Amino acid sequence: MKINHNITVLALSAFVLTGCASVNMASKEESDKAKQFAAPSAGNAGVYVYRNSFVGKALKKDLWIDGKCLGESAADVFFYTQVEGGKKHKIETESEFSPNALEVFMDAGKNYFVRQFIKIGAFVGGADLEPIPEEQGKADVAKLGLAQSGECGK
Repeated sequence: MKINHNITVLALSAFVLTGCASVNMASKEESDKAKQFAAPSAGNAGVYVYRNSFVGKALKKDLWIDGKCLGESAADVFFYTQVEGGKKHKIETESEFSPNALEVFMDAGKNYFVRQFIKIGAFVGGADLEPIPEEQGKADVAKLGLAQSGECGK
């Protein structure tokens, strides 16, 4: 029986892009506290980076803020951290060939939401970032679990 090579590659790609990856999670108490969306400490901005897309559930992707490891993401997780307010910050994610970056000016006292999403690449899934309005970000993050920070895979 001859199997069409394209169908085999397509089926394998679908499996790889829809399986589930896992990362170390923070406690339920820490997750619940972060989901209160309290104002960040004086002089800081709060940053929520999350992933909630169906595509790429089998993939883990590193995240950095200003060159420091935020953590390794997986499907249905978020990270929360605080950064110095009143300046531009660079959020990066690893992708298929090189990191993708998003620069955002963050005012002190505000929370910001950035969604990481997986896109199909030539060999593996790539990742990118997009800013999300606060109300949508809160609704999205409320359904996710807090991942432990500082554990990049590289």
